[in-house]
Amino acid sequence: MTSTTARTPAPAPPPATVAAPAPPAATPAVPDRRSGTPRRVAWLLGALALLAVLAIAGIAVGARYIPPGRVLHVLMHREPTSEDWIVVHHARIPRTLLGIAVGAALGLSGALMQALTRNPLADPGLLGVNGGAAAAVALGTAVFDLHGFGSFVWFALAGAAVAAAVVHVLGAGGRPSATPVRLALAGTAVTAVLTALVNGLVLLDPLTLNRFRYWQIGTLAGVDAAVLRQVLPFLAAGGVLALLLARPLNAMALGDDAGHALGAHPGRTRMLSVLAVTLLCGAATAAVGPIVFVGLAVPHLARHVCGPDQRWVLLLSAVLAPVLLVGSDIVGRLVLHPAELQAGVVTAFVGAPLFIALVRGRRIAHL
Repeated sequence: MTSTTARTPAPAPPPATVAAPAPPAATPAVPDRRSGTPRRVAWLLGALALLAVLAIAGIAVGARYIPPGRVLHVLMHREPTSEDWIVVHHARIPRTLLGIAVGAALGLSGALMQALTRNPLADPGLLGVNGGAAAAVALGTAVFDLHGFGSFVWFALAGAAVAAAVVHVLGAGGRPSATPVRLALAGTAVTAVLTALVNGLVLLDPLTLNRFRYWQIGTLAGVDAAVLRQVLPFLAAGGVLALLLARPLNAMALGDDAGHALGAHPGRTRMLSVLAVTLLCGAATAAVGPIVFVGLAVPHLARHVCGPDQRWVLLLSAVLAPVLLVGSDIVGRLVLHPAELQAGVVTAFVGAPLFIALVRGRRIAHL
């Protein structure tokens, strides 16, 4: 029997939705490298102007105060019999120039160390350079009866070079090139051994302790033009080498493989960076003793104001670090006038709050 029930028509399929046109693909933002250049140039010029003011103040301030107008007069006129002329030319100018040179060296070496090890807490002492210089000075004082900055220079330079070479060999560990982590670990281990050696030497010989402790504090007082002439070639060579390494370090910031693809040679760059740090930090430490916090804090400040470009970080660190060191030296002359507080002590008091402020205000771990 045929069914008479009408079939229910099948529901019509829903109208096909018309796909909305896809939004155009987002064009990756290309950073305009020139956008921050005026700000960086302004910071650089401001730092240079501040350094010039501090240099004049450094010549004027001291146990014998010389007004700035008199300083300019003495600088432009030769008066060998004048007491002001003698003080300015034989004591204040060498001291100020040495402070500028040493500050620039510490700033450059700190920036190099942090870029090389990719460690925001790296400072010039991490490669064992400070430890090697201190151990050589302490050993030379105990064995050869050294006294005075002029006799410390060559021992400190030799000790810094030997320690840096040992750290690099240990960091390489049989590989063609050392890695940042192995360099940092090797530097920490060598520094610990050298610190123990120094402590043993000064504890066993009271005369060594008396002579070594004045150098160990870190001071610009008591140095003369002869010390400046001894260390200036090493500082100049290290400074030029450091600035030439800015582009390879920028490429290596993306990783060794990417850096190699961009034309950098990671192994050669690391070896030359270690050489530059040895020249800069070794000569600076030899001249004035270990100065803390300058090489650690100033590169962070430079990176904060000019970004991660190593060309600007190195350049600005070379100007801001002398501002901190020369300013600390002036403060040290004022707080205990007519006596002096050593610059190495003042930089610790000034640099620690600066570093804490940078830590709290910025993610410094990002390099």
